[in-house]
Amino acid sequence: MQSLLNLDQLIPPDWTQFAYQTLQDGKAAFGLLDKTLKSRLTDFFLPDRQKKTTPLSAELTAKLQSLRKELFAIEWQDAQAGVYPVSLLFDHEWQDFLRYYPVLWLDLPNVWERIKQKKYQNFSPDIELEGYPAYYLQNFHYQTDGYLGEMSANLYDLQVEILFNGAADAMRRRILKLVKENLPSVVDFPDQSSKILDVACGTGRSLKMLRSSFPKASLFGVDLSPTYLRKANQMLSQELGELPQLIRANAETLPYLDNYFSAVTSVFLFHELPPEARQNVIQEAFRVLQPGGVFVICDSIQAIDSPDFQPVMENFPLLFHEPYYRHYIMDDLVVRLEEVGFKKVQTENHLVSKYWVAIKPLEA
Repeated sequence: MQSLLNLDQLIPPDWTQFAYQTLQDGKAAFGLLDKTLKSRLTDFFLPDRQKKTTPLSAELTAKLQSLRKELFAIEWQDAQAGVYPVSLLFDHEWQDFLRYYPVLWLDLPNVWERIKQKKYQNFSPDIELEGYPAYYLQNFHYQTDGYLGEMSANLYDLQVEILFNGAADAMRRRILKLVKENLPSVVDFPDQSSKILDVACGTGRSLKMLRSSFPKASLFGVDLSPTYLRKANQMLSQELGELPQLIRANAETLPYLDNYFSAVTSVFLFHELPPEARQNVIQEAFRVLQPGGVFVICDSIQAIDSPDFQPVMENFPLLFHEPYYRHYIMDDLVVRLEEVGFKKVQTENHLVSKYWVAIKPLEA
């Protein structure tokens, strides 16, 4: 069995903090270099693509760098406060990086061909497409076979970490404090331990983080992709503690009893859903939560409260196939959450992610 080293007990905090900052700076530099090289190559083969995007101003770039430093400072403070172990800050799938990073480059010609021919629902003949909602059958991020291929499952976490210049995991980890601060006390529910569901759990990255922060909780994950669930099971089975229960299911019709979970989380899902599906997922989260339970969403920033980042949000669906993103950035999820019965809805932003915390009333 594999577990994270307890670095906060082995190494002086100042050294560990310096190592963490150095790691994040290195990941940021690598991500920027990777994207610069790929962008120049892509612009050479697809020259019309560059004309559609808006260059980021020096002021906006500086603001993003400032927010990035602020995010990592908050991360360090939370680790020191015991929200999660310091060692989680250093968790990275290095073996996958070494094995699959070359594949990202080898797959580029396929990506260019899909963009050139505008084939955004392109899947290999051996992939079974029946039983999936139409909105899901997309080559999100121009990925080969969308979310249904083995290669996609192996590349996803690496792609997202590069996309955010090494900050994807840091943005994911913000949910841990939000869940911990709002998780119903076992005193209120003495007959059961905490049960936490991660909706659209993908490769299990968020579940792995939840396990480190909630070692005694029963964890559950649902996703539509069998290949991503296989990847999640492979990774999570190497961790100490109870193995999360993974089920292939549509988040619009969750296969769980009413009032079952203490907390429900969702990371980077809602911007890839059409409006009706967003509402259905929120309704299902409300149904399966216990009264007093918390629903935490992490997703992209929105134009309705981050107008300074409009160029970033305008470029994103142009550079990555995201057919529902433009509607998402103007969609008021607070209203959607309150419509189904959630109370005490709060939001906060970190770097380019936004978070919603919603409580199911005790009287529900």
